Formats: sequence, structure tokens, C-alpha cells
Amino acid sequence: MKVAVVGLGVEGKKALHSLLNDENQVYASDMNKNLKIEYDQNDDHEFELELGSHDWDKINSADAVVLSPSLWNNGIFKKLKSSDKLLSDVLTQHRDLFTIGVTGTNGKTTTCFMIKEILENSGYNVLLGGNAGGGFDGYTEIILEASKKDYDFLIVEVCDMTLNFCSYNFDFDLIVVTNLGCDHLNVHQSLQNYQKSMQKFLKDKKAVLNINDKSLSSMEDYTKETFFFDHYPGELKLFGKFNRQNAAAALKVAEILKIPSKIINKTLKTFDAVDGRITELKMDNTRIIIGKTDNISATAAVFQEVNFDVMLLGTPRSNEHWRYGIFKEVSHTNPCLVGLFPGLDDTTLQAKKILINKGYQGPVKVLDNVNQAVEFTLKCKEKYSSIFIGGNGQDKIKEIKENLEKMIC
Repeated sequence: MKVAVVGLGVEGKKALHSLLNDENQVYASDMNKNLKIEYDQNDDHEFELELGSHDWDKINSADAVVLSPSLWNNGIFKKLKSSDKLLSDVLTQHRDLFTIGVTGTNGKTTTCFMIKEILENSGYNVLLGGNAGGGFDGYTEIILEASKKDYDFLIVEVCDMTLNFCSYNFDFDLIVVTNLGCDHLNVHQSLQNYQKSMQKFLKDKKAVLNINDKSLSSMEDYTKETFFFDHYPGELKLFGKFNRQNAAAALKVAEILKIPSKIINKTLKTFDAVDGRITELKMDNTRIIIGKTDNISATAAVFQEVNFDVMLLGTPRSNEHWRYGIFKEVSHTNPCLVGLFPGLDDTTLQAKKILINKGYQGPVKVLDNVNQAVEFTLKCKEKYSSIFIGGNGQDKIKEIKENLEKMIC
């Protein structure tokens, strides 16, 4: 099949690789001339890359088109959406599956995996994927996969920046919203705009909403049917009250699908933390809480659980101003010691300045890389009883965790 990929952001790049792995003939384009695309030029796949322009003859002659979510509301591409040539209109098997969308600011991935495990333990064949920014292989991957095998359920993690995109490309039978917080404000501009987008996303859908989130209280007016979840009361291995909310969301979905309570509770009792998400390590007498917390809502939720002696944080990109609220939150909790390492970008000096300006008076250690972060943690555990490692830069945080786990073993 000849497929055109228009726009090569995070999702577009994932789509490109999925399509090539599926042995399609691909034309891909993006207006950014300086974009870096990693692919094997010696590969046998038929692939043409164009940067700085779009060749409309090649796009229009393709059998199917994948349009980047970032271009979804761009009027130039309006004709593509009405041409029946979008990949989700050409390959439609995914639309026949009972589809559960999981969205919100935090907790999406954990909730997705909880639901998946419950359904699989009930004997169902489940396809899970979606949001490339959340660590999955992107939306195109699950559309392709659904066309190859028989599945009973499709679970889609929906990034809050792709609500309109996903509304078109998937037929959601049930939508879970974990919470609404201040993230991706470069797209939403304000929390109020995010709420409006969510209202539109939920319109006439069956929804499972977090009763603890005031921002979701008005959503009931827009849904076809609303179910609320609170905190899971059963046995759970995971750290934090926020994970009890994630488990309660999974429980509510399972109840709606009439899964026996025995299977639900047994699954949640043994459920392990998803790789890269908040988990707890023990090193000698020191408690280490580690995982991605890349916005102020996620960070505040963890800080409500423990008074940390030491905080080690990855820094955001320089233009992601809304993420710097993390360091304001750190200054308010006033730990004994703070360490900073380059997470998504090396903005450690910028983060240090915010800490000091917001009144933090303790020492701030600036670290250059993952190895230094690990060494810093090992030194701190000799003196302090509680350490938090989080912030931005999921891959680096996972690497720190893996190195620490090797030392525990």
C-alpha cells in the first residue's frame, strides 16, 4: 500500500516507522527543513522523505494518508479529512472493536495497563497502544495491528493534545478521564481551554470520571452516561493515593464490562508499577521514590505522600515554561538538598535560579548526566532516609532506576 505521512512530529515519526515495518511504500513530508529522521537508508523499504515542502501530487496519489495530530486543525488539510483516504478510513477493523479511551493529565498509562491486565485475566484478547509521548508506538501502530489479528477490546491512551484527532480516528465506546491539570499549555493556552476541549471530546459518550477532580464536575452535562470513581479500597502494591485513584478507574471500567470482582481484585492486588512510572525502591534504610513527574500536578501528588529529605529532578525544555512550576513546588516543600540533572534539555541553571528566586535556601547540586545522578543518590542514601527522583526526562529517569536496581540486587 502507498501511504503518505504528512507531518513528522512525535506521532508522525512513529507512524513512519510502523508503516515501513509493515512493508508499505511511504512518502513522508514535513515543512521543517532541519528535521532529523532516523531510518536505515540501506533498507529495502520503498521510502521517500521530503523536508521543507509537501508534494501534493504524491499525497493525493497515495492509497492512504496519515496526518499528524499537530496539523489536524490546520485548514490546509481539510480536504484530506473529507477524502476518505485517511488511514483510519481505509483500514477500519479497529472501529469494530469495543474501544476504551483513557485520557487526562496524569495516570493514563498505569490505568491503561490495569484495565488491560484485568481483561486479559478474564480471557479476552486486548490490544493496547496510542499516545507516542506516553511511551507507546503511536496511533498508527494500533490501527495497523487491529487489521492483522482478532481482538476483543482496544484500549487507546489518548494524549490531551490529540483529543480532536482521536475523536475522528477511533470510535470510543467508553472514555476514562483520570484528571485535568496544567500541562501542555503551549497547546491549550489555559486550563479553561483544556476543559472545553475535554467537554467536546466527551460529548454524547459514556464516561468514567474522577470524582476528586473539580474540573471534571461539569463534564456530566456533556456525556451520554457518567460513572464516577474515587479511591480503590483493596490491597495494592503501588505507591501513592493517586495510584488508588488509577486502580478505582480500572475497577469501574471492569464493573461496567461485568468482569467478576474476584478477577478484578486479584489482578489489582498483584499489579506491578509500569516501567518508568512512580515506584518505590529500598536501599539499606533509605526509601527512594522514583518515576516520571513532568508537570506540577504529578509532582504535587507525590509530595503530598512523603516529606522528602532529598529531591533529584530532571529539567524540562527551555520553552516549556509551564513545567517549571515543578521547581516552585520543590521550594515550597523545602527539602534538605536538591539535585538537578538534564532531563529533556540541559536547563539546570534555569531551574536552579527558579528554586532560589522562590525562596529555597538549601544547597543545590547541578549534575551533568545519569552517572552523576546515580552517584549523587548513593551518597545521599548514606545520610538521608527519603529520596525522590523524578521530573522530566523519562528515559533518563528509567536509566537511573535500572542502575540503582542493579546495586540492590
